Amino acid sequence: MTDNLSVEQRGLRESATFDRSTIAAIQRAAETGIYDIRGWGAKRKLPHFDDLLFLGASMSRYPLEGYRERCDTDVVLGNRNAKYPLHLSTPVTIAGMSFGALSAGAKEALGRGASEVGTSTTTGDGGMTPEERGQSKNLVYQYLPSRYGMNPDDLRKADAIEIVLGQGAKPGGGGMLLGQKISERVAGMRTLPQGIDQRSACRHPDWTGPDDLAIKINELREITDWEKPIYVKVGATRTYYDVKLAVHSGADVVVVDGMQGGTAATQDVFIEHVGIPTLAAIPQAVQALQELGVHRRAGSGAGRNDTVQLIVSGGIRNGADVAKAMALGADAVAIGTAALIALGDNDPRYSAEYEALGSAAGFYDDFQDGRDPAGISTQDPELSARFDPVLGGRRLANFLRVMTMEAQTIARACGKAHLQHLEPEDLVAISIEASAMARVPLAGTSWIPGTGL
Repeated sequence: MTDNLSVEQRGLRESATFDRSTIAAIQRAAETGIYDIRGWGAKRKLPHFDDLLFLGASMSRYPLEGYRERCDTDVVLGNRNAKYPLHLSTPVTIAGMSFGALSAGAKEALGRGASEVGTSTTTGDGGMTPEERGQSKNLVYQYLPSRYGMNPDDLRKADAIEIVLGQGAKPGGGGMLLGQKISERVAGMRTLPQGIDQRSACRHPDWTGPDDLAIKINELREITDWEKPIYVKVGATRTYYDVKLAVHSGADVVVVDGMQGGTAATQDVFIEHVGIPTLAAIPQAVQALQELGVHRRAGSGAGRNDTVQLIVSGGIRNGADVAKAMALGADAVAIGTAALIALGDNDPRYSAEYEALGSAAGFYDDFQDGRDPAGISTQDPELSARFDPVLGGRRLANFLRVMTMEAQTIARACGKAHLQHLEPEDLVAISIEASAMARVPLAGTSWIPGTGL
């Protein structure tokens, strides 16, 4: 008789500590003796941008008319030292995702979509592909601990250089690319044996601290004739100190990646248990920049050439997230997972194939296996041939336009003529945790937990 009753009807109670996913993880580990590897980012619920709300204008503030009054979205990145800083039409940029993790067509589509709306894309580990460089108006070249694919000629072809010290999904850890994705072309670019698992280094081989980083930044400036902006990217952990050290080392732009940031492949335990939420990292980064006098809000010199721009990434999904990040002090944001979804990742039309892989559309995260039915996170020629980079680029451009317009809509409602005019005063939090992390008042009060205010 009990066989036809649901779990709830039988009065069974699930453990909050040992829930079904935890039990399944223990059973899998016991059966295989191997830790779990996956892609994507943290799946646990964390305080995030949804826990913040904007205070739109009504009486005490005056909104802007959407069809008659401008709200600008442009941003300049890297005007501290570089001869040619990046001038972008939207503050939404594309984060670094490697050729190897992604197919060549996917990389081409990222370049196409970003260029169509006047923003930048980023190479990722493993070097620069002709497809991406050829379709990217503004391409940022990542300089990683692995040095895979590093080429001084490609450095000079890039429009900016991003020194990667950490990633939100795995700060303190290196990347992974399993052998099934090390194709002949990927192996050739990375100087690796074909078909053999690759694990990237977790730290750069030629420096041990911020003093050495300053030397490396000067080397890169000399290689590129002081033309290119130099970014420094850190995974969000000890953000306040890391940002200060990056600025002292000479960075033009600091990129802070929160733990909701995605990855192509790393240990699940790393993704879920290392780093801090994006929401907690932004105020720490802004405080560091303000104390050094290089943030755009630092005194009367906002917009001057000695400012250091802040790019925030890690779980950015829509225009509201963009506006909230900028209100907290970011100059721009970077998207990765959202961009892949826009290209067609986890598309319902491949539902049957996702099911055959033991997953489902909307849940697929086994990017490390190279069997992506959408042809995006794979090096399989048959699968990657399914992906149309022209159509993918068009879809990404549409998504970027929508994100930008959504952020504009919110900014106008707050009476702002530019996205960078948004400020913490425009925000409230709806949870104590978010209020404390973002350092904005709890809605309906003037209380910010932990500040005494």
